[in-house]
Amino acid sequence: MKSVLSHSRLDPFDRKILAIIQKDCTAPLRVIADSVCLSAPAVQRRVKRLMNDGVILSNVAVVDPAAVSPSITVIVEVLVACETCDQLEAVKHIFSMEPAIQQCYYVTGGADFVLVINVPTMADFEAFTRRLFFGKNGVKRFRSLVAMDRVKVSLSVPALEETD
Repeated sequence: MKSVLSHSRLDPFDRKILAIIQKDCTAPLRVIADSVCLSAPAVQRRVKRLMNDGVILSNVAVVDPAAVSPSITVIVEVLVACETCDQLEAVKHIFSMEPAIQQCYYVTGGADFVLVINVPTMADFEAFTRRLFFGKNGVKRFRSLVAMDRVKVSLSVPALEETD
């Protein structure tokens, strides 16, 4: 596993570069360099270091699911029946391998996991729940919330340019 730099080791240039590329990872190095007052080779070295250190996890395109096919987003709270470390790790692995699960969080409170799921139809969601939840994988109970509108979708890290 890559070692991640502590937040205190990110200098103001790193933070400004990250703020730019998390909005547009296709921004040319010269444009980034002009914005942060560094040379393009210096920006390239910094971006490479941030990738090698695990600060930048990937460069992706954000696709609108509705533009590709019919799409329903469902947020699901999952309570598992037993919470031993081995069983929790097994559930984490199963959830991480499921293509319909876009995001999975192990949480505190009334649920053990919160999932963000994207499926084409409610019939697909029903098949998903039968496959993953009913009598399998140690799921005791789940609660579904069907999204009516995507008001905001972002994985951006806020306040990257703040250094004080």
